[in-house]
Amino acid sequence: MRLLVFALLSFLAGTVSVCAQSSTEDSLNQLLREEKNTEKKLQIIARLTDDAFQSDFERAKRYAIQGVNLSFHAQNMQWLPKFQERLGRMYANLLNLDSASFYFDQALAGYSAAKDLEGQATTYFKIGWVYKRKGNIKQAMDVDLKALKLMEQISNNEGIAEANNRISEDLYRQERFDEALDYAERNIAFSKKHNFFEPLAIALKSAGDANVALGNPAEAYKRYDSALTILKENNASIFTILNIKNDRANALKRMGRYKEALAEYTECLKIGEEVNYENQVYVSYANLGETYMLLGNYREALQYQLKTVAMQEKNHDVSNLTENYGHVSSIYEKLGDFKHALFYQKKARQMRDSTAKEESDKVMSEMLAQFESEKKDKTISFQKSTIAQQKRAETLYIILAGLLAFILFGLIYSYHKRQRKNRQLTLLNQKLDIRNKQNELLLKEIHHRVKNNLELVKSLLALQSAGLSDPASREAMQSSESRVQSMGIIHQKLYQGTNPGSIEMKDYFINLGEGILDSFNAAGRVQIDCDMEKLELDVDSAIPIGLIVNELITNSLKYAFPGGEQGNIFINLIRTSQEMLTLKVADTGVGKEEGSAPQGTGFGRQLISLLTRQMNGQMKEYNKNGTVVEFEFHIKTAA
Repeated sequence: MRLLVFALLSFLAGTVSVCAQSSTEDSLNQLLREEKNTEKKLQIIARLTDDAFQSDFERAKRYAIQGVNLSFHAQNMQWLPKFQERLGRMYANLLNLDSASFYFDQALAGYSAAKDLEGQATTYFKIGWVYKRKGNIKQAMDVDLKALKLMEQISNNEGIAEANNRISEDLYRQERFDEALDYAERNIAFSKKHNFFEPLAIALKSAGDANVALGNPAEAYKRYDSALTILKENNASIFTILNIKNDRANALKRMGRYKEALAEYTECLKIGEEVNYENQVYVSYANLGETYMLLGNYREALQYQLKTVAMQEKNHDVSNLTENYGHVSSIYEKLGDFKHALFYQKKARQMRDSTAKEESDKVMSEMLAQFESEKKDKTISFQKSTIAQQKRAETLYIILAGLLAFILFGLIYSYHKRQRKNRQLTLLNQKLDIRNKQNELLLKEIHHRVKNNLELVKSLLALQSAGLSDPASREAMQSSESRVQSMGIIHQKLYQGTNPGSIEMKDYFINLGEGILDSFNAAGRVQIDCDMEKLELDVDSAIPIGLIVNELITNSLKYAFPGGEQGNIFINLIRTSQEMLTLKVADTGVGKEEGSAPQGTGFGRQLISLLTRQMNGQMKEYNKNGTVVEFEFHIKTAA
């Protein structure tokens, strides 16, 4: 359970007192009721939020919501992202990860608009924490590196130390233990030089985690013990202290000192229950179960492990779920219950595959031997199920795409209709302006959820394609993933932008190109140049044009640069008149021979042709130092 504890430790920051301060809270609430100045009210709410965070996440969440509402109505753009960041933090600690992501994204946008680099960096830290809880380690490292660059840009040494600790954790999660240890040791020296006690304690913890993974539990124990001493001397949060105590118990367990480890885990569980620290409760359950399993007390171990997986499934926390499924499976196997052992081993395998973790599984092979007589029937059944599942996935994608498009266009129509009515009534009632802004925020949240649903469709397609053995089928499924991603970026831009009715196409093309280059591992080999002015289009025009550009970039990467050749792809979109657009996509690749047959299945070319007709457009294609495709579209004015 080292990873699970380390993830929460990296997220929780600041010194927290566990003593109740009800009298202080009452005094602050009295001041809040009497205060008339909005700026001073926001300062008081911020103090109430931070104080409540020390002991009660739910109460802190209520204060953070109060701060978001007041700063929004007062149009205070300095305080609004600060409260959005606080509210996201509360949701994250309560393991409501979707809501946490939404408010972190809002806070990041607000800090960016205000050019607050430190605010952007601290929000990136928290976004990375959510990515790690969801198993997206690559994305987590990406935002942690962005935060490090920002902290270095403003010369914030304490922020640099925190960023290095998070990168050490990212390396550890990628099982790059030597690199993680090197980062941690350098950060220990850096934190000592600048006298940063909490980053120093976390760096010591990181070094301990890496030493455990490298088979040096005795050295890890020393690191954890030093970290715990520093935290206690500086009156650190009880939550942070619990995390380190749990790590120290892990080291004892690895050293074979099981009875001492059990005593430490039991104390952590007791304190975690007293302070309502849910994460510590099920971490303690898991560690008690594993230790009892190592002692051969399998029935005692089973009850703790079952409690652990139940809590993780309830909270959708996948960070260590694969490992805990494996422990439950092993315990059932030791108890001779092979049916349940196989059930949980399959769940472990499915979870491991869903988080893209590949490793051998000898226990699974041993258990499958118990069911050798049923092997043929199961194989036939699995093949039939796979074929049926593929057909269902294809049908589901078509239905979902149609349903989402219908809902989206209906919502956009309703939104524009509400806007027109609000403009007509503005002179009669100024209060409706606030309601209009609330509707706009609601629409952005809808776009955010549509984007999440498209990401879910993309993930389903990715899972489906991973199970396909036919290269052509896999390529077709991957192309569908790319098209869904293209539409998903549209909705991401809608909820992140200032105008939820239009898309800025240059920024969209840059994001789309980066995503496709990353999918083809071509980022260092092929350069995408978007030589155009900023241009906003409505959603009806942006989606088909985005899909056309997606197909053309994909085709260039597949066929224009064989053998890993380097090259460039150029994108240019201009408005030649009020209702006319010209799109040009060119590459410097090998080009296409005159009269040669199209490569691939031809579906992409059919899709381009269909979308061109939908846009009342015309397409020309010719070779000129590569391949050049030009379009002219008749469109309506952007919203």
